[in-house]
Amino acid sequence: MTVKKTFPKILWLIVSSSIFFIILYFALFYYTKKAERQVYKDSVEQFDNEIHKLLDLESKPILVAINNDSNWDEFVDFIASKDKVWFDETIGNELEIYDAEYLAAYDAQKNFIIRTPTPGIKSLDFIPKQAMDLVNKEGIKKFYLKIPEGMVEVTGAAIHPSDDPLKNKTQTSGYFFVVRLMDQEYIDNLEHITNAEIQFFRPDSTLESEKNKIKTAFDLKDSEGKIIGQLLFQRNFEVYFENTINLLYVIIVAFFVSLLVNLIYTRKLVYYPLDLVRRVLETGNKRAIKLLKESNGEFSYIGNLFEENNNQKLELITAKIKAEESDRLKSSFLANLSHEIRTPMNAINGFTDLILNTDINETEKLEYLNVIEKSGKNLVSIIDDLIEMSKIDSNQITPNFTIVNLESCVNELYETVKVTIQNKDVEFILIKSSLPAQFNIVTDDIKLKQVIINLLTNAIKFTDVGIVTFGYEIDENNNLIHFTVRDTGLGIDEQEHQNIFDRFKRVDSDVSIKVGGLGLGLAISKAYVELLGGTITLESKVGEGSTFYFSIPLQYAKVENIMVRSINNHENTKSENKLILIAEDDNINFLLFQKMMQHKNYEIIRAVNGREAVEICLSNPNIDLVLMDIKMPVMTGFEAIEQIQPMRENLPIIAQTAYSSSEDKAKIEEAGFTDYITKPLNRERLFELLEKYLEKKS
Repeated sequence: MTVKKTFPKILWLIVSSSIFFIILYFALFYYTKKAERQVYKDSVEQFDNEIHKLLDLESKPILVAINNDSNWDEFVDFIASKDKVWFDETIGNELEIYDAEYLAAYDAQKNFIIRTPTPGIKSLDFIPKQAMDLVNKEGIKKFYLKIPEGMVEVTGAAIHPSDDPLKNKTQTSGYFFVVRLMDQEYIDNLEHITNAEIQFFRPDSTLESEKNKIKTAFDLKDSEGKIIGQLLFQRNFEVYFENTINLLYVIIVAFFVSLLVNLIYTRKLVYYPLDLVRRVLETGNKRAIKLLKESNGEFSYIGNLFEENNNQKLELITAKIKAEESDRLKSSFLANLSHEIRTPMNAINGFTDLILNTDINETEKLEYLNVIEKSGKNLVSIIDDLIEMSKIDSNQITPNFTIVNLESCVNELYETVKVTIQNKDVEFILIKSSLPAQFNIVTDDIKLKQVIINLLTNAIKFTDVGIVTFGYEIDENNNLIHFTVRDTGLGIDEQEHQNIFDRFKRVDSDVSIKVGGLGLGLAISKAYVELLGGTITLESKVGEGSTFYFSIPLQYAKVENIMVRSINNHENTKSENKLILIAEDDNINFLLFQKMMQHKNYEIIRAVNGREAVEICLSNPNIDLVLMDIKMPVMTGFEAIEQIQPMRENLPIIAQTAYSSSEDKAKIEEAGFTDYITKPLNRERLFELLEKYLEKKS
């Protein structure tokens, strides 16, 4: 009788518990599926926002560049004159700047004037006229077209005088269009930027969702706003809920077993984790996620999924903030770059115009020429910094380790810099090392010198009156060489210390704006020091000055005492009756050589390409020296010297090049050139080289 009474109670308990657990199971299943849908939806929305932000950021350089070119008085003059030479030399050379395949100009009546394409685009005059109406209305317009070569991205801008950008739309002088072909290279670049797989998608197709992928489509609209195609972006979605569903079935079986063993564990194993899931889904409670991760069974996996979802949201927010900050910094950098380049160009063009078109005396003429020369040097310095920074960013810079006499290197830098600051009220001091290098060291002397010169140039630039010192100490205990550059100048605000080596940030002050420059010197110096295996730091206070410290590894070449070489000043002597071959394809550059050397008794002959230079050198034994341009048609300077050297090994061959980085100089030395001179040509440097090698040959 007792058994009969007990059995229905047990059966009722099992049935009721089963029903209760089944209800719990379906609740958990519902909340899990709800979480899956919500996580997937959030991820798709965040992915869509990220893609659009990155595409806008990728188009920013073109918009900045086309805005500068289209608000240019010389471009307005070109529309009237249709000077093809000007367009080819000025605008046509900007294909690489725009990273485009096609540039085209139209007049105000929408008539085609000229284009500059790459071999990838054969089509001509394919810009629709209605697109020009929109460009005239909006100033700058981006749209997409389908041409025989494929889909293209078109950015157009109305051309206006610089003093009337879009203020009076009736004064539109013409239209300028930049076209990028959306080929495989374009798609590969977008895939790299967005970290997503990309494919073209028909506008009438349906975007199907997949559990393990998130997708978003970017509409390609023509000038009338009609969708002519789509770019489908997709990325793997690493949050999976299938295992959770399967494990829930296992929990049902485990529940019945655990119910027979001990009903007490029901709350611990099911209800409590389920309550945590509910709290997470309803409020996103972080403590609930932590407790869920620490719970037993597969609920900890669900907690990991929730935590991963939260982390992804935070990463996306961080990425968005960084992208916006990067966009702001790059826009500021481009604006500063435009200003810094146009400033010396304005001086060069303005004073050249005054010399050519006004009646001035000889004193004024010399004054204007000095301004032009200084502005030209400033422009070359800006371009050199940009090229060097670009090479650093693309990891094209590698150290060229050689054996270096450190003491002589430091003394040489001291003598060189001391000559350049004679017009400033600055005391320049070389601090002698208490423990100088007793042996030659192994390092990249070109990059080491560049770092020291950059730091000294900054110190002198921002010290109107005071003291600038530099020196080094050997730390054999730690195998390091410590360099110090100290000044008593303006100093740097402590808040700017963390940004001082950033390539896109410049400490803005009245003095920094006055002296100009892009502020890349310290960024390049930091990159060079790290390339050599060292570190760089600074100490500075406003009004007290700045001290820069950097250290590089100490590596002796061999245990052999060294002698410090003395620095001898060069005396100019006049060499006569020497035959010089100038290998130069550019007529203006050759004319410049002739004018520079017209008061010297040198006999000059010319070769217009590398092959002609080889033939003249091998057929004329009276040639005393060769000035060889590196970049020439038919045969380059590097190819020419390979053929000349075996036959005329004692003939001095001086490379003339527009490249000035340390890697380019090393390549010139490896090719076997006697020496080199960089463009723009420096008259004193030219005569120094001629006298040095012609006298040596004598």
